[in-house]
Amino acid sequence: MGAMPETISVCCTACGRRHRYTAPSYPCACGAPVTPALDPRGSPTAVTHRTWDEEWIGVRCAACGTESRWPRPELGCSCGTVLCVPVDRAATGRSGRTPGSRVPAHRAVPIRTARDAVTAAVLYLRGLGHRDVRRAEQRPVSGIGLAAPGIVVQVDPTVGPASARDVECLWLTAMAESATCVYFSLAGYAEEARARADPLGVALFVLDPAGVPRPVNAPAVTLDATAG
Repeated sequence: MGAMPETISVCCTACGRRHRYTAPSYPCACGAPVTPALDPRGSPTAVTHRTWDEEWIGVRCAACGTESRWPRPELGCSCGTVLCVPVDRAATGRSGRTPGSRVPAHRAVPIRTARDAVTAAVLYLRGLGHRDVRRAEQRPVSGIGLAAPGIVVQVDPTVGPASARDVECLWLTAMAESATCVYFSLAGYAEEARARADPLGVALFVLDPAGVPRPVNAPAVTLDATAG
């Protein structure tokens, strides 16, 4: 990984057209940009089917050494073929799975608006098996409430971290309905909020800019592990 995104030539396996492909950059939790290392000597492959594990690759941050999971590089040719762009696995990072990668790359929604945040949360919940996700009848004090059978959800698209009161209010709502509670935040959580969430069993997720929820406490990691 270098300071500038890498660009390579990619030849379509179906029609032979050549394309210039530039690797995307993603924000590491430390704030530094991370970019998958492309392999100019490798051969692209056509995407014919998709599986969860193959949608993501590990990318290591050169600044802090943290490895995160990001969508694998893909290129759409004008002939209709979707190509998997070759990456240098040794330079990019390991290929093992980490939590928070349950939204397939072709359905991930980059978050630019509050509606995008809600869409990202709904996609993730569907990955957990909750198909009937709807707006909650009871509106939360802050953010947007969602619900499905057996689960109560709050999506907080604001720029400030969620507070302990926000977490406790969601938990009380879930308790009244004997439901699991899940919180999605764009800006993360105050220290007191995290401290309260674990004993209450509130699953906390942070929505990254690519639209992928990342579990940030033990109940969230446990919930993420149930996805298929």
